[in-house]
Amino acid sequence: MKNCNQCGKCCIKYGDGDLSATQEEIDLWEIFEPEIFDYVKNNEIWFDPLSGEKLSQCPFLGIAPKKYSHEKNKYTCSIYLNRPEDCRHYPSLISEMVRDECEMIEAIDLLKPKRAQERLDVLMSDSRPANNS
Repeated sequence: MKNCNQCGKCCIKYGDGDLSATQEEIDLWEIFEPEIFDYVKNNEIWFDPLSGEKLSQCPFLGIAPKKYSHEKNKYTCSIYLNRPEDCRHYPSLISEMVRDECEMIEAIDLLKPKRAQERLDVLMSDSRPANNS
């Protein structure tokens, strides 16, 4: 499994309404991150603060400046440290990564999905809640 190359596929795919935020996150944004809370409407994310319309993309997704014009886009998140749990926990399953065409997947991961899942779990251990089972 490769490291994330910031291809943005996950953010683009899920940033148009397939994400949610917890009530706790929304409450914290309201108090401490009003620039994020501005995009919340009826406890759902991401809505245009002026029109109230649902956005088709996360408003905090950006494209990093390119050194050379031929380079692939690299995506950035301007609220990375305060992003919703849904974002922090992704990816969680190898099958999810395959479905989403995640560029971290390598051929060996498809041949040995159990090993790949174990590696993914280690890579994501700082981003996921503790397993209390």
